[in-house]
Amino acid sequence: MLNYIWLGMIVTGFVVGIINGRIEAVTQAAIDSAGKAVELSIALLGIMCMWTGLMNIAEKSGLVLYIAKIVRPVLGFLFPGIPKRHAAMGAIVMNLVANMLGLGNAATPLGLKAMAELQKLNPRKDTATDAMCMFLVLNTSALQLIPATVIAIRSAANSANPAEIIGPVWVTSICATLSGVIAAKLLSFVYKARL
Repeated sequence: MLNYIWLGMIVTGFVVGIINGRIEAVTQAAIDSAGKAVELSIALLGIMCMWTGLMNIAEKSGLVLYIAKIVRPVLGFLFPGIPKRHAAMGAIVMNLVANMLGLGNAATPLGLKAMAELQKLNPRKDTATDAMCMFLVLNTSALQLIPATVIAIRSAANSANPAEIIGPVWVTSICATLSGVIAAKLLSFVYKARL
């Protein structure tokens, strides 16, 4: 559906450019924007490679397991059905750490790995478990301590102070995470009460 929306916007832009006799300006804007998109992608690629590499090192060095031990009480409350030493818990921790560092794109493969591990624990393969729903809430709300990707985009756009968004990002992501966790726990409780 989103592809059709983008196609509609592009076609509308060209049609309006033709009607107004400014097709050259529309064409030039499209070419300039494509160049800027490539520059931005290259700038973000370096940051993504660095953080993905650091996450890989953290996993292989045992740092992820250490972080998992520290956050075990919180994760135990959020994911009561997952055994303490299961691979799903490590994958969840890696995804949450990547999200906390603001690495949305780098967190995606980690999130897929976590969801695959959660599916292995799922007795009903066609229905999401409470743990899967809670993980989806945490992954979507993405509690961020360092919004690295947004800071990189602002820096690439020559922002005078690219990191000034940290405070508002903290407030909004904490509110989103708390709201999502409360909603997921409440809906799980209501569903189980009806059974």
